Amino acid sequence: MKIIKKEDLKTLSLVNNQGSQLDVLNYGAAVLSFKIKDKTGNMVNVVVSPRAEEFITSIYKEHNKCFGASVGRYAGRISNGEFKLDETTYKLFEKNGVHLHGGQEGFQYKVWEIKEETAAPNPSATLTYLSKDGEEYYPGNLEVEVKYTLTEDNEIQIEYSAHTDKKTVINLTNHAYFNLNGGGSISDHFLKINAEKILEVDKNLMPTGNLTKLKKHPKNFSESKLIGNRSLDDSFVLKSGEDEVAARLFAPLTGIKMEVQTNQKALVAYAPEDLPDDLNYYTQIAAEYPSLCLEAQNFPDAPNFRNFPDAVLKPGEKYYNRINYRFSVSK
Repeated sequence: MKIIKKEDLKTLSLVNNQGSQLDVLNYGAAVLSFKIKDKTGNMVNVVVSPRAEEFITSIYKEHNKCFGASVGRYAGRISNGEFKLDETTYKLFEKNGVHLHGGQEGFQYKVWEIKEETAAPNPSATLTYLSKDGEEYYPGNLEVEVKYTLTEDNEIQIEYSAHTDKKTVINLTNHAYFNLNGGGSISDHFLKINAEKILEVDKNLMPTGNLTKLKKHPKNFSESKLIGNRSLDDSFVLKSGEDEVAARLFAPLTGIKMEVQTNQKALVAYAPEDLPDDLNYYTQIAAEYPSLCLEAQNFPDAPNFRNFPDAVLKPGEKYYNRINYRFSVSK
């Protein structure tokens, strides 16, 4: 296994004509920070992330929090660490009966190749990674590309694409942690998710295969609701179309609003009670509820449920996941 050194890390800075800045790290093709003006005109970093040099430490890997990372080959959980394609069963790494975020050395722990950078207007960065046949026991040589674009309207556009030479399963997403205050807690943020159902899960957060209606569910965010001190790690079944808003996050303190659009079927909302305190962060984080992830993707464990959206990619096909985070400010 190649030892990653500090000099292997490259940070790509995308700056639009409004002065907003998106920083992307080649390790894990991860979002490091996004700085935007708040309602007072001050620059606020709305992404919660350790500093770049922390990513290659053993402590970072032990926590496995995937800060801002491009997660794969299969984001989320796969039950019993296995799935079946045709007549072949593929046995993956699992811990306590769960395969999580692509295994021990998922895409979040790889150095991605920088393919292209463009400057403003609408600056972009494109990175690629080749996941070889058998890596983490997945079949097929999978060629993956992610393109980050920062538009002049302060929208972060993330486009994942992939193709394979052998039938395989795939589910990519971005795992950025957001705090629209630029620090502290997200308990004062308001969240709306355009969903009518949520995936029912067991004690290991594995889907049971059932979809639960949100109408009387305690995690119903179909109308804008204060997050408060509420832990989230849930998969919401989106009812929005590709051009509609899948979710909306708002922080009254800064006036910053973030809207999510995607072509995916699910949105995983993850609000951890805390984050590791032995990492050096770019921003000040609260001891409780410091951030929220809104990860657009397929259903977890989809390869093992026929009633879930198809997660299979075949040779000659193209996988495509589009995630847009659109930012605006209310005075």
